[in-house]
Amino acid sequence: MSETLHNRLLAALDRDGAIGLLRGAIGCNSVTGNEANMVAYLDRQMRERGLADIEIAEFLPGRPNIWGRRKGSGGGKRLQFIGHTDTVHAEGWREHWAGDEREDPFGAPIIDGEIWGRGAGDLKAGICSSLAAISLLDRAGIRLRGDVDFAFVGDEESGEPGSGVSAGVKAHVARIAAGELPRPDFVVYTEPTRLAVYPAQIGFFIADITITGKSAYFGVPELGRDALKASHKVMSALWAHSDEVSARAEHALVGKGFLLITTLNGGGFIAVPERCTLSLIRKLLPGESLDAAARELEEVIRGAVTDPDIAVEIAYPAGRDHALGGTAAEIDLDHPALAMLQESVGQAMPGRGGAEGAPFWSETPFFVNELGIPAVYCAPGDIRNCHTFEERVSVEEYLAGVVAFAGFIARYCGVEDEN
Repeated sequence: MSETLHNRLLAALDRDGAIGLLRGAIGCNSVTGNEANMVAYLDRQMRERGLADIEIAEFLPGRPNIWGRRKGSGGGKRLQFIGHTDTVHAEGWREHWAGDEREDPFGAPIIDGEIWGRGAGDLKAGICSSLAAISLLDRAGIRLRGDVDFAFVGDEESGEPGSGVSAGVKAHVARIAAGELPRPDFVVYTEPTRLAVYPAQIGFFIADITITGKSAYFGVPELGRDALKASHKVMSALWAHSDEVSARAEHALVGKGFLLITTLNGGGFIAVPERCTLSLIRKLLPGESLDAAARELEEVIRGAVTDPDIAVEIAYPAGRDHALGGTAAEIDLDHPALAMLQESVGQAMPGRGGAEGAPFWSETPFFVNELGIPAVYCAPGDIRNCHTFEERVSVEEYLAGVVAFAGFIARYCGVEDEN
């Protein structure tokens, strides 16, 4: 953004108002399944900011999405900000911080220049910086030509029973695909990136493997079929397969693919182990086929079990934009909006705004792969402290995000000529 625009935005920034917006959002307990609390808060905040066409609709009973827009005067591009309203649980938080001012996970205290609480980084700072950016543009007297859409959806986080399958964003993109909502030209998903810009992200699938043999008393092991021994062969084959996958290719932004065995359970009580279960997660690079990767994995697993009396079952419990998991995604690094956003961020907070790869899976593939709409991640917050008892966001980084988003909106959507 131009130096003149940047200085105009800085002069108009309402620091206290922006900080209050985020602290209020953190104060809403919106653990996955309980998104309605956050949606009610956002409804009030969106209306206070003069957004139009605000709608609330349930994607599952008692679990709503909310969306609305700032209408421009016409002739500009349409931008969408989207983020998830749900957070992971806060179990153990109070015990961890007992007697400390951080004891309440939804209290949002400011300590040494950082705002603490569950959801501070993942991703209420992103949601609030996008909304505060509209207020900043208004305070600066900047009128837009293009429209800015806002959509806040639930069910992104995993961990709660019967949820965490991206039901909220599925409902939202279905409305866009059906023509019920306008199609944006560019999407910013407000996952925490430390104000880097992520035009690429990993894909993944989780596989749960059950290996079943036959138990037998330890004194006559020949009568049994040892599931634990078979599991050892499977794990050895999987680790070799991971090394093979890693050696194939390296993506400039997201690195190498691999798989990680995350759990092993099994054994017998003074007996041949009859049943073992393994879980793993496979990282995929942009361009890798999730179906092909899963077929290859199954060949490796079944090839490692040579005993016909050992049964192997494989399940994929974490379907997202694909039945087996989440696809990887990337957009053209030469996309002009990417450069605009990077420049806006770098001016708001020098040293930030670089292009990096998302080391996580979130929901831009629904736009990039399903709808063909370019999308990136960008927001204040550090994913490394999210989902932990250390979750927090820097006040200065958050405010820089407000200024950066305001500048990007003005540049991308266009502004009315001032006489």
